[in-house]
Amino acid sequence: MISAALVRELREETGLPMMECKKALEETGGDKQAAVDLLRKKGLAQVGKRADRTTSEGRVLYQADPATGRHAMVAVLCETEPVTGTDEFNNLAQAAIQAAVKMDDPSAEAILAQPAPGGHKISDLLLDAVNRIRENIRLGQVACYRGEVGSYLHHDRKKGVLVEFSGPCPAEIKADVCMHIVSMRPPYVRREEVDPALLEQEKAVAAEQAKGKPANMIEKIVMGKVNRWYSEICLLEQPFVKDDKKSVGQLLGEVSPGLTVNRFVRFEIGGG
Repeated sequence: MISAALVRELREETGLPMMECKKALEETGGDKQAAVDLLRKKGLAQVGKRADRTTSEGRVLYQADPATGRHAMVAVLCETEPVTGTDEFNNLAQAAIQAAVKMDDPSAEAILAQPAPGGHKISDLLLDAVNRIRENIRLGQVACYRGEVGSYLHHDRKKGVLVEFSGPCPAEIKADVCMHIVSMRPPYVRREEVDPALLEQEKAVAAEQAKGKPANMIEKIVMGKVNRWYSEICLLEQPFVKDDKKSVGQLLGEVSPGLTVNRFVRFEIGGG
């Protein structure tokens, strides 16, 4: 017979309802650790059941490792804002960012497979959180850059940016570029990254708008519209948010000839 004291112990350890704890202990013959493992496995089923629920809340975490030069950012997502204040959510989030900063090319799957305190994996922390909180909780965007990196984490921890520069760059300029990306949301660094099919589509739209103009002017009109389009979607061609008389690329060139942005990643929870 399963004692009430053992059920209470399991409930305190897992945060689950008494009846679920009692049932797990009955299924495992009163072995508490086996019951914990069983509840974790059942938690995997809970994850599956909740996987389609919208995760529009959460937190972005950032961590740097001066010894390796890595800068990591991770988004941990959930359904409702109050969950972000729970121990379960924050333990998962801290374990995830600490794992990410140790990896050159982290992914959500790779992070979940890493060890966690207590001899378990980070995936166990995720399952425990879902078991206790009964919400869809998951890892979202993950990134880790090395070298000349700028970073920004908004005060609400719902927006963040990592930028990899091509060479040494003053901290103030790094911060300005990060803030520009947060504000202007460029999808590309440079025009060479734009999908050719998307470019052809934009040219076709511009050509349609130029119909009726003199034939010798149409190509100039189309290219003018395409260049303006590039200045809207490419970071290096966007007017700098603090001084729209120069582009971000020109700003960097003034700091150091040849200085540019290699890549960036922008995080935003609940805002697209």
